[in-house]
Amino acid sequence: MEAIRNSVKAIIIQDGKILLERIEKGGGAPFYILPGGGQQSGETFLQTLRRECQEEMGAEVYPGELVLIREYIGRNHEFALQDAEVHQIEYMFLAELRTPPNQARATETDYGQAAVEWISLRDLPETNVYPRILKTAVGLTGKILPPVYRGDTN
Repeated sequence: MEAIRNSVKAIIIQDGKILLERIEKGGGAPFYILPGGGQQSGETFLQTLRRECQEEMGAEVYPGELVLIREYIGRNHEFALQDAEVHQIEYMFLAELRTPPNQARATETDYGQAAVEWISLRDLPETNVYPRILKTAVGLTGKILPPVYRGDTN
């Protein structure tokens, strides 16, 4: 098994909507993920969050409170064949936009990112989103529901 990877994600909620990245790859159905990504050596979580949002969305963010943690041990989930060696811990922070997303300023969109979209919190339960725990962790008002640590989940 490979080393455990830390990943830092932004939960950005405004006006009853959550900001997500739409991913299209391999000819499969599009799906959505939170902006963010892997921590680099020497970076704090907050530095990672700022860098990743700039790279992926061309947006500057103000990181807020750590509100959700999940582990993803790939061999235990639906993508076990592709992710058997993956063990990632995701730290999800509330964040506010300092500047709006601007794909022209994004520098790291090569993994299938097709767009950055605002999805209504009312539509989130029917949205193909990862991690899937967002469907139950984010309430209709945008409040993150406890517990903070969700364990090995997808």
